[in-house]
Parts: sequence; structure tokens; C-alpha cells
Amino acid sequence: MGTLTESVDIENVVASTGIGQELDLETLADDLRATKYDPEHFPGLVYRMQDPKAAALIFRSGKIVCTGAKSVADVTAALEQVFDKLRGLGIQVDDSPEIEIQNIVSSADLGHTLNLNAIAIGLGLEHIEYEPEQFPGLVYRLDEPSVVALLFGSGKLVITGGKRIEDAEQALEVIEDQLTELGLLE
Repeated sequence: MGTLTESVDIENVVASTGIGQELDLETLADDLRATKYDPEHFPGLVYRMQDPKAAALIFRSGKIVCTGAKSVADVTAALEQVFDKLRGLGIQVDDSPEIEIQNIVSSADLGHTLNLNAIAIGLGLEHIEYEPEQFPGLVYRLDEPSVVALLFGSGKLVITGGKRIEDAEQALEVIEDQLTELGLLE
């Protein structure tokens, strides 16, 4: 791992789990503090936690999505809090329901300004979307690792779609190598 991969910061980890039974969201909304339940606008109950800072989206089906956490450890801690709260309300929850990481969003900085037009041409249009009138970033879909990177003229990147932090680190190395090879990282 190069020093560049040290610039990778996790911005958001999204994970899902489930407790294998239906929930009465109206009752839960009354029983849990810091919740928002407005089925007209969103079908799930939103439960916000402060430590770690995260939100759990709890659905009637018993599916739970955790979002906003800054690490996999925080996701686990946040969901354990949710499980404990549910158990405290007399809801049967297994000892450790399986938690599946769905997406890790991270940011990084290449430390150089980027010529996005030249990069779009250099990397080839089959993997690139770049329409500066629509969006200031270049969208680069990598095959290996299977992630999407948004590159900005400032040299900053957002990498999304990974299931492990190593996916973002590997993507950053691939991008750095490709841009260096094309002579676009001077």
C-alpha cells in the first residue's frame, strides 16, 4: 500500500440485517426515542443514534439498514444498539443477526489537479461518463475492483460501491497507475 492509500477516508458505511419477523412500526415509533416515522414519505422508521453516529432504517418486514456510520465497527455497534433496544421492548432478536456490508463510500485526494477532459479521452469512453454541464465530476466505472469513482478537477475522488475498505484503496492505486501511465498525473 502506497502513501496515497493513507488518504482514503471512509465517509459512510451502509449495511443491512434483519430480525426475521414483522414489526409494528407505529408502536416502535412510540416506544423508541429519536425516531421519525412518516409512512407517507418513507416506508421505514428512521432511528438516529449519537454514539456511534448512525441511523437505522427499520422496515415492517424486519429488515434493518444502517447508514451514516464511519466504520464497519461503528455499523456493528450501532446495530447492536438497535437489537438491544428491540430486545428491551420484548421483541425476539437472535444473539447476533448476520450483518452484510452493502456499500462503503470513501473519499481520497490524488494531490494533483486533474484535466478531466484528457482523462476522459485517455481512459476510454466505455468506462467513463463525463458531462461537465450536468455534473462537475468524471464518473469512472472500474471493473476490478468493482466500484465507481467520481474524479474532480481538484484531484479529490469519491469511491462508492465497495464492500470492503480495501476496494477503495485498490481502486485508488489502479487510478493512480493509469493516470501516471497516461502522463496525466504530473
